[in-house]
Amino acid sequence: MNRRTFNQILLALCLTFLASLNWTAPAFALGGPQPPLNSPAPDFSLPTNTGDGTLSLSDFRGQWVVLYFYPKDFTSGCTLEARRFQQDLPEYLARNARVIGVSADDVDSHAEFCDSEGLKFPLLADTKGAVSKAYGSWLAPMSLRHTYIIDPEGILRATFLGVQPAIHSTEVLAKLDELAQT
Repeated sequence: MNRRTFNQILLALCLTFLASLNWTAPAFALGGPQPPLNSPAPDFSLPTNTGDGTLSLSDFRGQWVVLYFYPKDFTSGCTLEARRFQQDLPEYLARNARVIGVSADDVDSHAEFCDSEGLKFPLLADTKGAVSKAYGSWLAPMSLRHTYIIDPEGILRATFLGVQPAIHSTEVLAKLDELAQT
C-alpha cells in the first residue's frame, strides 16, 4: 500500500469517526476561537519545502497573503483546492497576493504533493498544530479547511470558514478585489 492510499484510508476513517459523534456545533466552532478581523494576524514561522527551509508571515510584508489551512496532502478535497489555487496563481500574483498552504503534514509530504500536483506556491509544515491553533483552525490531529486574507501591513482582513474546494479560489479572488477597493 502506498503512502497516498494509506493517507486517504486513514482520513476517511477519522472523518467517519467524527461524523458518528453526531456533533451539532457549527464548523466555525470546531477549530477554536478565530483571530479578530482588522487586527494583526498571528505571526508564524514554519518549515517549508521551498526556499531556505522556513517561511514567516513577516517575509510577505508589502504583499497580500492568502493563508489557507487544509487537512491532508493527497486527499481529494485538498488536492482539488490546491489545484484551483495553482490554476489561479497568475491572478493572485497580478493582485500582489501570495498563496500559502498550511497543514500538519511534514516537509517531505509537502514536497511530494507539490511535485505530484505541479504546485508553485509554498506549503508549510505545522506538524504540532501551533499555527493552526493560533488561527482557530486545529482539530487534532489535523488542520481544518479555513482561509485567511492578510493585507500588506499584516492585518487580518477576511476569514473563510465554510470552504468549498471547487469554488474557493474564485471566492478568495473576489474578496481580494473587494478589499483592494476599500
